Amino acid sequence: MTTTLTMTGTGCPIPMADRAGPGVLVRHGDLHLQFDAGRSTVMRLVGAGSSPGQITAVFLTHHHSDHTTGLEDLVLTRWVMDRGDRLAPLPIVAPDGPAVTFAERLLDVWADDLAVRRHHSGRSQGPRIEVVPFPEPATVAEVWRHGDVVVKAGQVRHEPVRPAVGYRVETPDGVVAITGDTLVCDEVAELADGADILVYEALRFSAIAPDAPNAFILDYHADTAKIGQQAAMLGTPTLVLTHLIPPPRDERDEQSFIDDVRAGGFEGELIVARDLTSVTLG
Repeated sequence: MTTTLTMTGTGCPIPMADRAGPGVLVRHGDLHLQFDAGRSTVMRLVGAGSSPGQITAVFLTHHHSDHTTGLEDLVLTRWVMDRGDRLAPLPIVAPDGPAVTFAERLLDVWADDLAVRRHHSGRSQGPRIEVVPFPEPATVAEVWRHGDVVVKAGQVRHEPVRPAVGYRVETPDGVVAITGDTLVCDEVAELADGADILVYEALRFSAIAPDAPNAFILDYHADTAKIGQQAAMLGTPTLVLTHLIPPPRDERDEQSFIDDVRAGGFEGELIVARDLTSVTLG
């Protein structure tokens, strides 16, 4: 059995034809774990050889819309495809706070649509979700377990958004750490300590002028050069960059991300991810 990580979205709030909203799918055997669900997640799941009906659980890092707009589609499509109402409720695991409130209210706006569908099809129930909140962790802590696969969460630095967490997935094949949105910080170092694959959001600070209208994003995202420094310090074997800002338009733009990270001192395997980029452990 192997563990495979697939990027279901590498984009940011800026729409790109070839980059869906942020998301990472981690598969281990029959377990399909989805981390965040930005726009077009369902389409990317199908492209990855998965489907909404195969998702075992969803994990939210924080409540920013670009990380959550695809969750409604995932839940609704899962239900529409499940004609026999055979699927168990979908766990949505999130740090207690706005992300939990969002998940609990997820289907409210669809009440009329769901009522019509249920009446027309004779179905006894609508989509079923199970919101699983956990307190913002002071240190990296277990939040979900299934057999020999453990998911841990750790606080990251995305203020003024709180809570915001990253996740650490431990399987018999190795460890995958997913930062979510964050500054480069000690909290990420704790989350990613000993990880085989580190999925890091990435912003090229040098490409954003200090007086630009969007310069505020420098307050709470990860600088590519500092990512390289931290990954080198951690001895990370494989570094995957996602949530790419500015969004790369071509290979030359992607090379700029690589150059920044290498300038920070990282010498391991470096991947500037595209949608459906996959990495395998084990």
